[in-house]
Amino acid sequence: MARIKYFLGRASLALISVGITLGVLCLMVLIYLESQLPSVSELRDMHMQVPTRIYDKEHQLIAQYGYKRRIPVEIDQIPQDLIHAVLATEDARYYSHPGVDFIGIARAAVAVVTSGRKVQGASTITMQVARNFFLSRKKTYGRKLNEILLAIKIDHALSKDKVLELYLNKIYFGNRAYGVAAAAQVYYGKSLNQLTLPQMAMLAGLPQAPSRTNPISSPKPAMVRRNHVLQRMMDVGYINHSQYEQAIQAPVTAKYHRQRIAIDARYFSEWVHQSLIKEYGDHLDEMGLQVTTTLDSHLQVAANQALQDGLDAYSLRHGYQGPIRHITMEQPTDIVMSQDHDPSSHDTQLSMLKEIPAVNDLKPALVTNIESQSSTLLFADDTTAILPWSGLSWAAPALEKGLVGHKPKQASDVLKVGDVIWVREKNKHWWLSQVPKVQGAIVSIDPEDGAVKAMSGGYAFRLSNFNRVTQAQRQAGSNFKPFIYSAAIAKGFTLASIINDAPIVMKDTGENALWRPQNDNLTFNGPTRLRSGLTQSRNLVSIRLLQSITIPYALQYLHRFGFSPDSLPNTLSLALGSASESPLDIATGYAVFANGGYRIHPYGITNIHSISSDHPDTVTTPATACTACVIHSDISDDQLPALLAPQVITPQNAYLITQALQGVIQSGTGRQAKVLHRSDLAGKTGTTNKQMDAWFSGFNSHLVTTVWVGFDDLTPLHEYGSKAALPIWIDFMRVALAKTSLATLPEPPGLLQVRIDPSNGLLAHPGQKQAIFETFRQAHVPTQFSPDQGDVLMAQDHGAESADLPLF
Repeated sequence: MARIKYFLGRASLALISVGITLGVLCLMVLIYLESQLPSVSELRDMHMQVPTRIYDKEHQLIAQYGYKRRIPVEIDQIPQDLIHAVLATEDARYYSHPGVDFIGIARAAVAVVTSGRKVQGASTITMQVARNFFLSRKKTYGRKLNEILLAIKIDHALSKDKVLELYLNKIYFGNRAYGVAAAAQVYYGKSLNQLTLPQMAMLAGLPQAPSRTNPISSPKPAMVRRNHVLQRMMDVGYINHSQYEQAIQAPVTAKYHRQRIAIDARYFSEWVHQSLIKEYGDHLDEMGLQVTTTLDSHLQVAANQALQDGLDAYSLRHGYQGPIRHITMEQPTDIVMSQDHDPSSHDTQLSMLKEIPAVNDLKPALVTNIESQSSTLLFADDTTAILPWSGLSWAAPALEKGLVGHKPKQASDVLKVGDVIWVREKNKHWWLSQVPKVQGAIVSIDPEDGAVKAMSGGYAFRLSNFNRVTQAQRQAGSNFKPFIYSAAIAKGFTLASIINDAPIVMKDTGENALWRPQNDNLTFNGPTRLRSGLTQSRNLVSIRLLQSITIPYALQYLHRFGFSPDSLPNTLSLALGSASESPLDIATGYAVFANGGYRIHPYGITNIHSISSDHPDTVTTPATACTACVIHSDISDDQLPALLAPQVITPQNAYLITQALQGVIQSGTGRQAKVLHRSDLAGKTGTTNKQMDAWFSGFNSHLVTTVWVGFDDLTPLHEYGSKAALPIWIDFMRVALAKTSLATLPEPPGLLQVRIDPSNGLLAHPGQKQAIFETFRQAHVPTQFSPDQGDVLMAQDHGAESADLPLF
C-alpha cells in the first residue's frame, strides 16, 4: 500500500511537472505567435479599396474606375434592422464575447470529433475581420489559431461598433458589391435607409454564399436564405412574429442595378483618368478619389449628338456599305410568321442578334422577309417591325473614291433575306443605317482659362477608345492659316497688305521634283488683300506671306500658341497646314485669339477630394486670361486673376485676326454658319492635301470649338471641311449658344478704321467709289493715297518684302 502511494505521488508530481512544462511551452508559443501577429493599429484608420469616381461640374457622376463597388459608411448610417439581421445570422453573441465565441468553438470541436472531419463554424464577426484584413482564407488549424489570437487582440484594441463597421464595409455580397451600402445599390438601387426589412434580411444572408443564394440568379434559394435570416431575427428577439409573417410574404424584388452614369463622356473621363494615373500611380482605382471636372453635361450631350449626326450624314452621303453579315435562312422566308419553322433555328437567330451589342442608337436586326418596298425585321428581344421604303430609299451602293451607285428602286435592290443590318428609330419609323467607317472629334473649351467643356474623341467609345481629340496628330490644313497671318501682322503686315495670288513653281526640297501648289478651285485672283486671302483661304497668298516673313521667324512665333517648333515642318508647306496637331492643340491655339492674346492650358479637373489623409484635397488654379486688360492697362493687382496666363500676342493682333475670321463666316468658306444668326462668331475651315482631313475651328469670346473629320487609315474623304466638319460645329454651337447673349471682346486701344482702296490697300480719295473701311494699328495706317490710275503697290506699308516676289 505504501508502495502504491509512493508511485501515485511520483506520478502526480510527474504529471504536474509535465503540465507545468506544457503550460509554459504553450504560453511561450502563444507569446511568440502574438508577437508575430500584425499590428491592429492600422485598423483604426483603415482605407479600403474604393473606386475612384469622376463627376461633371455639377457633381453628376460620369465615370467610375475600380473593380470593387464599395461605398464606405459609418456605423450610425446603417439601419438598426440591418445590423440586427447580420448579428442574428453571423454572430448573435457579438456584443457579449471577447472577440471569440468559446461556446461556438466548443460546439465546433465536438462536431469535428463526432464527424471526423473539419467543419465550418464558430467564426465570429471579429474573427472574420481578422481573416479578411490580415490572414489568408486557407482552412488550417494554424490559421485558425492565429485568427483567434488576432480577434482577441482586435477586440481589445477597438470598440465593438468600430469592428462591426469594418466588417459591414468589407464583406463581399456578390456582383462586385463590397459592403452593405454598395450591396443596397447593386441589388435594389437604394440607399441603406430606403431598404425594407425583407430586403435587409436578403442582404444579410448573402455573405455566407453570395453565388449560391444570389437573389438575381437564384431567387428560390435566396428566398429560403432570407426567410432563415428572418427566423433567426425572431428567435433572437429583434422582430416579433407579426413582422416575421409579413416579411416572409414579400416577393424577391432584387435586380441588377448598374452604376448610375449621368451621360456618356467616356472619352473625356478616360483623358482625366490617364492624367490621374500619372499623378497617383497604378493604385488610383482603389483610392476612392472624388474628382470634380470642368465638363458641362449639357454641352457634352450636344457634342455627342452633333458628332454622331455629322458622321452618320457623311456615311449616308457616300452610300450603303452592306449588311453586318449574312446568314442562310430556311424556307419559308417569313420565319417569324410561319407556323412550322424550326424553333431551334429561330432561337439561334435570336442568340446571334443578342451577341451584337447596340452602337449608340443603332440596333442590330435580321431581315426575315422582303416585299416590294419594305422588309420585315426581327430584333434580339423577339419583336418584329417593318422597315418602310422611306427608311430604305437612300441606300444607293457605296463605290470607290467616294462615289455612289444608282438609287434603289425596290427593297430587294438593297437587302436580302438573312441580312443582319443596323437600324435606328426616328419619328416612330425604322431607318436602315450603318456604323460609319469615318471618324471624327469635337472639343470645346473656355478660352478664358482652358476649362474643357465638352469632348468626344470618336463615333463610339465601345468601338474605339482611341481619343482623336487628344491622341490623333493630323495635318491641320487651312485651319492653321490664322496663326501664319498672326505672325505676319506681328511683323508689320496689315489686313490691307497686298499679296499676289498667282502661280508658284519651286523645287521640292524633299524630292527631286517641282512643287506647284494650287488654290482649291484652281483659279488665281492676282493682287489680293490679306483679309480676303484669309477669308477665302487662298493657298498661294498664304505661301507668299510665309515666304515674306521667313520660315524661321514663323516657327519661333508659332511657339506662342503652344506649337513646338521641333514638330513643325521647316518648309513653305507650313503655310498650307502641313503641321500635324491634335484637335485639342488647335482649339488651344484659337483660344489665344478668342481671349485677347493670352495662352491658356486646357484642363479637365477642378478639384479632387480624397478619403485618405495621405492624399490631401487639391484644387486646380488655372492660368487665366485677363480679358479686362484688353481695354484697360491700369488694372490693379487685386483685379487680376489669381494666376495670370502669359500674354503671347497683343490684343490688337488678336482683334484683327478675329475680325478677319468673322469674315470667314459672314462671306467666306464658313458662311454656312450664318444660319446661327450671330454676329459674334469667328472661325476657319480646313482641308488637307488629298482631302484626308476636314476641320472647322470657331469661337466667340466665351467658347472655342474645334471639329475634325477623317479616316484613321488616311483614306481620302472626298469632301472639304465646309461640308464634312462645319455642319457638326454648327449643330453643336446651336445648342451651346442657345439663350446666350453675343460675346465679343471690345476693340482694344491703338486701332483705327480708315477708308481704303480695296484694289491696293492704300488710302481712298474723298468720295472715291468702291472704297471700304479697314482696321489698322495706329503705327501701320497707310500714309499714301491710292493713285488715280489705280496702280497696285505690293505690300506698301511694310517695305518691299512682298513686292520682290516673282510673279511666276
